[in-house]
Amino acid sequence: MKFIFDKDTWQEIYGSIRKNKLRTGITIIGVMWGIFLLVVLLGAARGMENNFDKMFGDFATNSVFVWGQTTSKPFKGFQEGKRMRLKITDVDYIKSEVKGVEFVVPRNRTQSLVVNNFKSLTVGIFGDYPLLDKVQKKHLVYGRFINENDIKERKKVCVISNDTYKQLFDKNEYPIGKYVKINNINYLVVGHYKNKQMGGGGPQGGVHIPFTTFQQVYNQGENIGWLMVTAKPDVSIAQVEADTKLLLNNLHKVHPKDGRAFGSFNLGDKIKKVTGFLTGMQFLTWFVGIATLIAGVFAIGNILLITVKERTKEIGIRRALGAKPGEIRRQIVLESVFLSTIAGALGIIFGGILLMLIDTLWGHGEDASLVNPTVNIPVILIAFVTLIVLGTLIGLIPAQMAVSVKPIEALRDE
Repeated sequence: MKFIFDKDTWQEIYGSIRKNKLRTGITIIGVMWGIFLLVVLLGAARGMENNFDKMFGDFATNSVFVWGQTTSKPFKGFQEGKRMRLKITDVDYIKSEVKGVEFVVPRNRTQSLVVNNFKSLTVGIFGDYPLLDKVQKKHLVYGRFINENDIKERKKVCVISNDTYKQLFDKNEYPIGKYVKINNINYLVVGHYKNKQMGGGGPQGGVHIPFTTFQQVYNQGENIGWLMVTAKPDVSIAQVEADTKLLLNNLHKVHPKDGRAFGSFNLGDKIKKVTGFLTGMQFLTWFVGIATLIAGVFAIGNILLITVKERTKEIGIRRALGAKPGEIRRQIVLESVFLSTIAGALGIIFGGILLMLIDTLWGHGEDASLVNPTVNIPVILIAFVTLIVLGTLIGLIPAQMAVSVKPIEALRDE
């Protein structure tokens, strides 16, 4: 340790670097590029993951959406092209007959004009059960979501999204307890939630009313718009999707092999593909980053080998004057560690600056593509320590070469 703080040691290192400014600068840039690339790519991958969580994070990911379409095959006296409508009774059948189902959430939707005093907005009106909050979490700003009492008594209450609130209420106005008109019917606002990118209702958000109230007001009877079926964590959502559609075909007298009668969107399958892509991105990032780091560290080794070759006579004089092999070895290794440290620190700093710039340009707003692109501190420390260790190991090669030359031979070298 005393050797590290020796003034003469650092003067010699400085002198060596000053003699080879261009070569040393290029080497530092090479190593810096490796850790810079690692930081930026890891940050970008995290930004993509955060954006994915922003879009789907509030959904029960092991889910499938199912809705009615038209038949593609005649069956039991019904012609091709029969319009299919899901029924509320289908919910209990799916719960009891399809293995691995955790939740079945029926939903309805229509477009209506919503009015508050002199402000109005046409948005999606959703008929929902309280269970929706478990499979598609609503982040409430004020109030509550729909409850069982609302369903039982068919109450005219509503929960509004943040986008709807902005269109219908003044800034900082407290909406809970106020009334809005939906198709000239007054609804009491009981909840206000933050929008998510996929949070039902389109670009302008939406309004949620009790499912039973929706049935009554819009004369839906037993019809429902679509179902959200959520499987248990250890169950294949693809199998649940297939079993659900087959059961619906049987219940609605549709040909068993008719794949068009009921449409579906397998959210779990899509999420699995995206998470697989993100995992592949992270692996590729680590591979490219580490490979670039190693290449940069080898560049340090090469420049030190050249430096040792150029300083052969100087090393021979020092050996002849009594310098111990360990002292010369430590100096070469220390120079390698110094260059690796400087390059690593610069790479981390510039990588952090670029990530902040990316966050400013593409990390905010509804169209954000890289949300909060950051890298965990432990990951940075591991990469930095790895760089230092590699720099130390690669420095041992020219260091050993320096001490292996005999003083008399070094003095003859021209």
